[in-house]
Amino acid sequence: MLSVRQLQASYGAAQVLFDVSLEVNAGEVVTLIGRNGMGKTTTIRSIMGLLRPRGGEVRFDGAAVTGLAPYRIAKTGIGLVPEGRQIFPTLTVEENLVATASNRTGSGRWTLDAVYDLFPRLKERRSNLGTQLSGGEQQMLAVGRALMTNPKLLILDEATEGLAPLIRAEIWSCLKRLKGERQSILVIDKNIGALASFADRHVIIEKGRSVWTGTSEELMNDTSLKDRYLHV
Repeated sequence: MLSVRQLQASYGAAQVLFDVSLEVNAGEVVTLIGRNGMGKTTTIRSIMGLLRPRGGEVRFDGAAVTGLAPYRIAKTGIGLVPEGRQIFPTLTVEENLVATASNRTGSGRWTLDAVYDLFPRLKERRSNLGTQLSGGEQQMLAVGRALMTNPKLLILDEATEGLAPLIRAEIWSCLKRLKGERQSILVIDKNIGALASFADRHVIIEKGRSVWTGTSEELMNDTSLKDRYLHV
């Protein structure tokens, strides 16, 4: 479904990505992991067109999308839950969800009712403004907003950053449920143990290069791998 090959990207004269390659197949959950500053978010920004790659290729559903405008990439079927949530603070929960909906006519898997079923707390808070939500509720809203685009692929950048343990567990439960429904997911997060419990594969990035790809079992059983690439 998503194929990234030898991706390169820069901020001005400073090159950040040198050689990143990864794949996400239909119905698969893949993680992008590594220490801070290694290029994970830059990879997501390059995939989504928020940063124009300087080299390599991004293909989605068989079509090249490298360097297209972000709205065009989103329209191909990629929903992004960005780092920092970036909800609309002066809109209500329901307005946030409807604002990005691809199914205003009622068609599609993800409707308001479906999102409220996934996150009952959002239904309780549906009339509250974005600024009146807790961090965890804002993250649920960001996930729900991305789902309302009815994406073929859901991308989450720092899925549980800064959230309380109970809220993190709720987000993981949501992702496991989505996996059970064959939703394709690419996720960045630091909670390796939680990710390993449901992800199909993991891609480690080190200094702007993808240096390892493997299963959860391989990742959790290789202490030297975790010490080399994932520990500070």
